[in-house]
Amino acid sequence: MTQLPDDTTLAQSGLAPTGTSGRILLLACGALAREILDLIKLNNWSHMDLTCLPAIFHIQPEKIAPAVRQAVAKHRDTYDDIFVVYADCGTGGQLQQTCDELGVQMVAGPHCYSFFEGNDRFAEISEDEFTAFYLTDFLVRQFDAFIIKPMGLDRHPELRDMYFGNYEKLIYQAQTDDPALTEKAKACADRLGLAFERRFTGYGDMAKALKAL
Repeated sequence: MTQLPDDTTLAQSGLAPTGTSGRILLLACGALAREILDLIKLNNWSHMDLTCLPAIFHIQPEKIAPAVRQAVAKHRDTYDDIFVVYADCGTGGQLQQTCDELGVQMVAGPHCYSFFEGNDRFAEISEDEFTAFYLTDFLVRQFDAFIIKPMGLDRHPELRDMYFGNYEKLIYQAQTDDPALTEKAKACADRLGLAFERRFTGYGDMAKALKAL
């Protein structure tokens, strides 16, 4: 998946939003764009539009809350409601505080791995999986861009064991049944020297949150 540029709006209905038509803007992480578009199409949510902030914020969480604040200010007068499709995502509670101040809702949970698994389920198993490294469909597709290169492993592969020596397995949380992605996820596990587990999660609590809108 190609990373979406900053604040890219993907309109679903072809109708210009008016602010009085019950339209909802989903303000989301670019790493979730494909999954959200699939849900919109599957459920015929023609009243929803999608705007994505850069997916690279996945590894720059300090930028999430300020960017969300700016985007909400930009779009607030155009939509009846704005829903933030991020969990805490490493912001240390700053994103929740920002959303509370702005009067907008967000997806519950600590991060996307949790809400894809289901927050209740993830809370049950996380204590037994603290040596697991998680990948989603997006991160499998963008493994080099979001894992290998930021950690410098393309230049210094000898650092692998320093970074991942305390991990035991890679868990691929699959949103879709894609054999090619599964094979790529296995290759990612091999590349990191980890055991491999595939777990089909679908869209988890994110789907529930969007349906509730």
